[in-house]
Amino acid sequence: MKLLQFEIGPFLARCVVLADEATREALIVDPGFDVEVVIEAVREERLEPRAIVLTHAHIDHAFGVADVKRVFPAARLLLHREDLPLLHNLPMQARMFGFPVPEEVLEDGLLADGDHVAAGASRLKVRHCPGHSPGHVVLLEEAAKPSIAVVGDVLFAGSIGRTDLWGGSFELLERSIREVLYRLPGDTRVICGHGPETTIGEEMATNPFVRP
Repeated sequence: MKLLQFEIGPFLARCVVLADEATREALIVDPGFDVEVVIEAVREERLEPRAIVLTHAHIDHAFGVADVKRVFPAARLLLHREDLPLLHNLPMQARMFGFPVPEEVLEDGLLADGDHVAAGASRLKVRHCPGHSPGHVVLLEEAAKPSIAVVGDVLFAGSIGRTDLWGGSFELLERSIREVLYRLPGDTRVICGHGPETTIGEEMATNPFVRP
């Protein structure tokens, strides 16, 4: 699987494109701001997006959904049911931060814990990891060597996602990290929603906020 990463926009949020190199089918994860950069890269790589997946629907990870859908209308917008209020209130989120109001967009399907999303022969497992937002999900590419976890804003290098936003809960976030992420192999690559990449082993050993 080919992995493209874009740390862009005013919040430096990470958009991730995962592509099957044989079929060129792809998943676009968390298209926030400045998605023109992502769209251009997808076109240059001659990829065919099959889905737009939101780890969660905060504005820095979902602002550009409508723009990506307009360019790639066959790509299905997928997220967890518990984050639908955030998706449907993207215009309100934009007004709160003083950004232009994005075009409203509706989901094409809902994700649940244990589901898989596919691009060609690549299948990523969906794990529900609430705490930063009620419907936050993590995507696991277990067949990769080492395996890959696209974790959004659940876990960062040396830190964790904030829990003081709507629907946030430190208790739930801590449980998600301990019961889902810290049970992954130690060499698992952790692709965070902000900041540098890390590994599960590194965070288990050094993260000051959640201990194993």
